Amino acid sequence: MTDNPAGIRLDKWLWAARFYKTRSLAKQAVEGGKVHYNGERCKVSKEVQVGATLTIRSGWDSKVVDVIALSGQRRGAPEAALLYRETEDSIRAREQIAADRKILGAAAGLLHPERPNKKQRRQIHRFKNLNDE
Repeated sequence: MTDNPAGIRLDKWLWAARFYKTRSLAKQAVEGGKVHYNGERCKVSKEVQVGATLTIRSGWDSKVVDVIALSGQRRGAPEAALLYRETEDSIRAREQIAADRKILGAAAGLLHPERPNKKQRRQIHRFKNLNDE
């Protein structure tokens, strides 16, 4: 798997590990502070080393992964998954946040009920007109 034992650019590794669809998106994420290398912000050209810890925020999720192998070539998803290992704490935290979002999503229907349909609007108008008189 290792193409360059000395290290590989961070944007290229993120692309090869299939965290981002294009190198351009990987570059934007690193520059936007969504990727941290060993707990610190870094540049796109930072060389990734085996054993490094990356924190990657994407959408609602945040993953903490340890780099296991290096590759500059984008391959299939099963091979890309061999480049890193997500930490147990990260997996637990993502699952907890997903469960919380699911619960809040169910409650959102109570907070923001649907608009009344035509029949319900007529009933509302009749009720208001009775009270006005």
